[in-house]
Amino acid sequence: MSTLADIQAQIAALQIQAEEIRKAEFDSVVADIKQKIASYGITAKDLGLDVAAPAGKKRGSVKGEVAPKYQKGDDTWSGRGRTPRFIQDHIAAGGTLEDLLIQK
Repeated sequence: MSTLADIQAQIAALQIQAEEIRKAEFDSVVADIKQKIASYGITAKDLGLDVAAPAGKKRGSVKGEVAPKYQKGDDTWSGRGRTPRFIQDHIAAGGTLEDLLIQK
């Protein structure tokens, strides 16, 4: 009769063996899938992998466009969200945010 420790050691050895087999078969399985996708013209949507509309939490509602508050040349920024590169560059060059305010 086997002991619990013997069975756990066998399980660990089989898990290692299974991972080695998975790694060995991975490239050929991916190549086969890619070939079938190309042959049948399968899309991500066909597979239920619609990456354009991920499931899960929604980020807040869209309430419309916000008018730009800052401008330098053709570049504009509303003052919301991540600071764009043209603002960062302007400030790094010694300018201020007020320099770029759009006059109304």
